[in-house]
Amino acid sequence: MSKNKKFSMSNMMLAFIAVLVVVALVALAGFFLLTPPDDVIMGQAEATQVRISGKVPGRIDAYRVGEGDQVRAGDTLVFLNTPEVQAKLLQAEAARAAALAQSNKAVKGARVQEITGAYELWQKAIAGLDIAKKSYERVQNLYDKGVMSAQKRDEAAANYHAMVATEKAARSQYEMAKEGARQEDKAAAEALVRQAEGAIAEVESYIGESTLLSPIDGEVAERFPQVGELVGTGAPIMNIVDLNDLWVTFSVREELLKNIQIGSEMNAFIPALDDKPVRVKVYYMKDLGSYAAWKATKTTGQYDSKTFEVRARPLENVEGLRPGMSVIMKKKGTEIL
Repeated sequence: MSKNKKFSMSNMMLAFIAVLVVVALVALAGFFLLTPPDDVIMGQAEATQVRISGKVPGRIDAYRVGEGDQVRAGDTLVFLNTPEVQAKLLQAEAARAAALAQSNKAVKGARVQEITGAYELWQKAIAGLDIAKKSYERVQNLYDKGVMSAQKRDEAAANYHAMVATEKAARSQYEMAKEGARQEDKAAAEALVRQAEGAIAEVESYIGESTLLSPIDGEVAERFPQVGELVGTGAPIMNIVDLNDLWVTFSVREELLKNIQIGSEMNAFIPALDDKPVRVKVYYMKDLGSYAAWKATKTTGQYDSKTFEVRARPLENVEGLRPGMSVIMKKKGTEIL
């Protein structure tokens, strides 16, 4: 009987210990499960990117740089083959040559032979006028004496007046040949020359666009077309990223913004750099719009929470930080740690 009692007491002790262990485990599990863990806000590093494209269509003739290469502002990036633009240059140069010829013709006026011929015709008209004048004076004297008829006198007078007009016309032709083209014609010819030169300058500027240069210091991030492929006006050829202009973009729910303002400084870390800590300063905040709003699941007691884009720059240069790397901020509840 004593042995059975001891055995029963031992079983009860074991059962009690087992219950205590279970209660302890449940309590620990509840503690860890019910205690909210520190949440995180994930952001992404970004940098200024410049897209390289040309003003004229052409084929990729050759690349001078590849993806990952470092470039300086003014470095040659790519050559474009633009035969159509070269043809336009030939046309513009031919138009300028024609305009120059017309301008020279207008400035120089008539040829020497034409001027000489006009002068000789004028002298001939002067001689004819002199003879017509003398003949008219003789006939007039004879008419005054009653020897010559009025008919003859009128014929001599008409011939004299005709020769006066002929002399004036011949003199005008000579003066016009000597002076050359009118000032308006000369100005028009000069304007055509300037127009042709402007067309050449325009085409030459397009030819200059067949060699694309880097506008900034940076790294070649992407190349799009291959050598030999045709690219249109404004089509992207490559991207250059400026690694000296980095920032971090976070998407933050509005209930977390009470401690975030323009100029606020926050702590973050970079997983890709062995959780390297970094201090960032907010410089930009903007509502992402209704498409990024968090929708309430209850009809009462909750509201739709909007999401804001928050941009922050590292206060110090972070070696190794590249666009696309994750940058993490910790939060607890509605507090950013």
